[in-house]
Amino acid sequence: MALTGLQIQKLLPATNCKECGSNTCLAFAMKLAAKKAELSLCPYASEEAKRTLGAASEPPVRCVELGPGRQLKVGGELVLYRHEKTFVHETALAVNLNDTDPPEVIDSTLKQVSDYLLERVGEMLRIDMVAITQKGPDPQAFTSLASKAWRVAQRPLVLRSADPVALAAAAKAVQGSRSVLCAPTPETVPALMAVARENDHALAVTAPTLDGLVALSANLKEQGFADIFLRFNCLSPAERFQTNSLARRAALKDHFKPLGYPSLHFVETGDPADDMLEAINEITKYGGICVLPRFDAAQMSSLMTLRLNLYTDPQKPIQVEPKVYPIGEPGPDSPIFVTTNFSLTYFIVSGEIENSGVSAWLVVPECEGMSVLTAWAAGKFSGASIAKFIREIGLEKQVTRRQLVIPGYVAQISGELEECLPGWKVLVGPQEAADLESFVKSRLK
Repeated sequence: MALTGLQIQKLLPATNCKECGSNTCLAFAMKLAAKKAELSLCPYASEEAKRTLGAASEPPVRCVELGPGRQLKVGGELVLYRHEKTFVHETALAVNLNDTDPPEVIDSTLKQVSDYLLERVGEMLRIDMVAITQKGPDPQAFTSLASKAWRVAQRPLVLRSADPVALAAAAKAVQGSRSVLCAPTPETVPALMAVARENDHALAVTAPTLDGLVALSANLKEQGFADIFLRFNCLSPAERFQTNSLARRAALKDHFKPLGYPSLHFVETGDPADDMLEAINEITKYGGICVLPRFDAAQMSSLMTLRLNLYTDPQKPIQVEPKVYPIGEPGPDSPIFVTTNFSLTYFIVSGEIENSGVSAWLVVPECEGMSVLTAWAAGKFSGASIAKFIREIGLEKQVTRRQLVIPGYVAQISGELEECLPGWKVLVGPQEAADLESFVKSRLK
């Protein structure tokens, strides 16, 4: 039976030392009860607390931290479905390089990975990792490529080789990168666990059967090694979909610790369309790290957009900072538009204003990240609230123009807004942002 926060608090030292990262022992106990923290964070936990709480306080899916400073977090999820709460740590996307690839392909791919940046509703999205696979007979070529990838891309690596000796050499060469070593067989796991420990890397393990994989992860846990990734041996996308789901459900609902680790999957279908389907399967069904066989900008942007949609809090819309945004190089007499601070709305409206070729001011009041109609219906986007925001930011001192353009969907607030802002004129703009360009040309120029 799960313990409550108050029951857990009685087992803690009650020092409120804050060394665990929480302000009080009660706050830390609440985190333990919600499985958002581990007891190991408390430096003064008694042996009784360790015995009583122990594994019960750990998150159901282990959070493995990768990269310099351990900034890339994988796993650590608490729910099966996004609507229950939210997914926290995104599926990490990696691009694979083989040690037999031509030098120009290697250099080009590493540059593309390093330079790739996708801006989406204010979020900056980058490729998380680089995978290095040994296909040639020379271990030194594999080690050299791993070193080069770490030096150029400065991202954690996934190192895959059938030769445990080559893996050990590459692990040492990229020490400090906090990468993932892929054990090729169950028999190589003990030796590579020691290598991973020595060089501060995580370890991905696999086995012919799910039972064998369970035994492997349980054995590693008994030896005190917990930075584990599971590589499921599946024969089809349908089987992988099922296995990923069963593993997550077993970890969350049945508290089955041997499957409570993030997964690692190499996409290798040989067909770009099938590659895309497998990658989508990993992102939507609990994948930890998904390694793509090559860099494809169109594929990457689609997968990152899908991932962003899944890994945002459904109860907290993505929003931009409430303020006045300059579009182009506006002056005191430039047009002034108004919209809400929902990110998608802001970026669509600002983009259409920019496309119209006019420099303008875009007033974005606080609307709790709601769209125009939703904010209006909730009373967050009214004539009074917009007028109050304009006065608070001192817009009248910044501009000489006394004319506001509001979205056409809320034309009914124009009278109230003019009453609250004496001396200002309110123009009702188009309902759709796509019509802003023609509106600017016909009404403002």
